[in-house]
Amino acid sequence: MLNKTINFMRWRKPFYVIALVFCLASIASLVVKGLNFSLDFTGGAQVELSYSEPVDLAAVRQTLQAAGLGDAIVQNFGSTSDVMIRLASDDPNVGSRIAQLIRADNADQEVTVKRVEFIGPQVGEELRDQGGIGLLLALGGILLYVAMRFQLKFSTAAVVALLHDAIFTLGILSFFNIPFDLTVLAALLAGVGYSLNDTIVVFDRVRENMRLMRNSDLAEVINVSTTQTLARTLATSVSTIVVLMSLLLVGGESLYGFALTLIVGVIIGTYSSIYVANGLLMTQNLTREDLIPKQLEEVDDRP
Repeated sequence: MLNKTINFMRWRKPFYVIALVFCLASIASLVVKGLNFSLDFTGGAQVELSYSEPVDLAAVRQTLQAAGLGDAIVQNFGSTSDVMIRLASDDPNVGSRIAQLIRADNADQEVTVKRVEFIGPQVGEELRDQGGIGLLLALGGILLYVAMRFQLKFSTAAVVALLHDAIFTLGILSFFNIPFDLTVLAALLAGVGYSLNDTIVVFDRVRENMRLMRNSDLAEVINVSTTQTLARTLATSVSTIVVLMSLLLVGGESLYGFALTLIVGVIIGTYSSIYVANGLLMTQNLTREDLIPKQLEEVDDRP
């Protein structure tokens, strides 16, 4: 625990402006560029191949490009001799065509087709819609949970902070054109959960200190509470980011989007739990009376 209280709320207005600017920039990127939806949402073919020897991915890409399939994503999975090829297409036969093309171009070694899978556009649209509905239901459940456990002002602050995190993360994915697949969606939801956990820890300490620090104003209570939980927050965030950086650097292309999305989510979630969520408590003018449960008073008319 830190001995000196850090005055976090002193900088809440400048950080409000920063958060607003980045959120507007994220929304602009989502409107102009949109998300780079992967096969999970757009539909297409996925082919898994197993070579008898380690394979050169660049050579596979050249083969596909020569056949007019240059947009295909080629990556290893499992080992250097296993290759996964993904291509956005509405042709149900494109997967078989890719498999035949690769086998014909590698007559010098044995190539086994492990799986050929096609996802239709309609299925992709359903996944996209269900993913969006899942995110909205999660936010709605969070609003209800925090309102029941704490108070409506806490709930509003938490949900706005989580919306900020989700919009900012989606803006990063859109701006850098990172493929958005089911693993990235899972990372986005995990980032929202991480941010909520961090926010709940701080809110719990704020509620406790508001009862103990009766002669202190709201800003001081929030500063003390955030300082008391800062060591825990930083330890959790740093250790999580170290693991995610390992996945980002050595996990391969299949885990790149997941790791990057979750890294952004952890960083933004840590920031928003301190300045966005706590700052909104200040904006809503949280008082000690808000934390007192309303009780029915029994009036005794007996003498």
